[in-house]
Amino acid sequence: MSGTDPTRPAEGERPLTRRPWTLPSAIAREFDPSRAGRKARRTVRDWFADFTCFFAAVVIGMLGADAVTGNPHISPGWAEFDQVLGALACAAVWLRRRWPVGLALAMVPVSVASDTAGGAAAIALFTLAVHRPFRYVAWIGGASVAVVPLTYWLRPDATMPYGITIAFGVLLTITVIGWGMFVRSRRELLLSLRDRAVRAENEAALRAEQAQRLAREDIAREMHDVLAHRLTLLSVHAGALEFRPDAPREEIARAAGVIRESSHEALQDLRQVIGVLRGGEADASGRPQPTLAALDTLIAESRDADMKVVLHNRVTDPDSVPTALGRTAYRIAQEGLTNARKHAPGAEVTVTVTGAPGKGLTLSVHNPAPPGPVPVVPGSGQGLIGLAERASLAGGRLGHEAGTDGGFHLEAWLPWAS
Repeated sequence: MSGTDPTRPAEGERPLTRRPWTLPSAIAREFDPSRAGRKARRTVRDWFADFTCFFAAVVIGMLGADAVTGNPHISPGWAEFDQVLGALACAAVWLRRRWPVGLALAMVPVSVASDTAGGAAAIALFTLAVHRPFRYVAWIGGASVAVVPLTYWLRPDATMPYGITIAFGVLLTITVIGWGMFVRSRRELLLSLRDRAVRAENEAALRAEQAQRLAREDIAREMHDVLAHRLTLLSVHAGALEFRPDAPREEIARAAGVIRESSHEALQDLRQVIGVLRGGEADASGRPQPTLAALDTLIAESRDADMKVVLHNRVTDPDSVPTALGRTAYRIAQEGLTNARKHAPGAEVTVTVTGAPGKGLTLSVHNPAPPGPVPVVPGSGQGLIGLAERASLAGGRLGHEAGTDGGFHLEAWLPWAS
């Protein structure tokens, strides 16, 4: 996917990826792509959490061992076995990240046999709730709650009644599970927010890239429409000077004047486009954009280049045509005249404009077959494609066809709101 790299922070930010040691290893691996694909290693926070869990399991185990020693319902031999089993359970706490399901499942019968292992069993159940889906927590947590009455029936508490110990044990188990699920939900929320931010950055980058692409296409289309017309005028008059060096001085002077004026106009248009590319406004040069009312000037320029052009403008008030609509129609007529000048020199071109508000604006450019040989004129072949895109963007349509007599017909319909 192209666009901004979502893993690269913007200036002024202090992202969490710069401090991965403050995150759990699972989240740090998601936030830092350099850790992806590698074996999960404990971060500083993981080590601190593991030591804290081990210390808590040992402290709770010591309290449980003291209670077992002073419990008259438990024999000294079983008390010693209880403490040994509890010590092994505390040591197994270090395996909680690698085998959370297996450790929690093993702690269910261990917690029944040993009060000293109570802290380790709680840590294992908490780890299961943090790192595994709810279906594992439901089965193993339910088993842990179910064995509470059996635990205190086999080894009654010396200070509390049987019913209260069962209620306390069930409440403690549910609290541990709920705390673990809360931690898991917070981590999932953090990851979802991170994914949402990454998607938003990528979408913004794609939108910016698409906007730049559309702007480049608009500028390329405008340069083609404007400069192609000017440069073909230059080509026609320069060719006339080249092939008729013995022409009268008046014709040479007139052709040179047209070349000079067309060159000046082309330079102005080019400066305007460059101004847009540099981030300025489209009308930074102060030159108004052409509309349908400027169609007479376009025809006059073409006639000055010795083109035979007949204009049938049946629009009652060209100034009433909306600016965007008139500019599109002007560009279509300009491209049609440019193509006729290049591919049918000497042929009479007919430009017809009709339309009214609510009915749309129809513009057609028609030329018959050229009366003589056609010189080879370089072209990109993108003019008609650009016109079709321009008409489509305006909500209209454009069609063209080559006649059987060698002529060419171009017609466009553009919507004109009432």
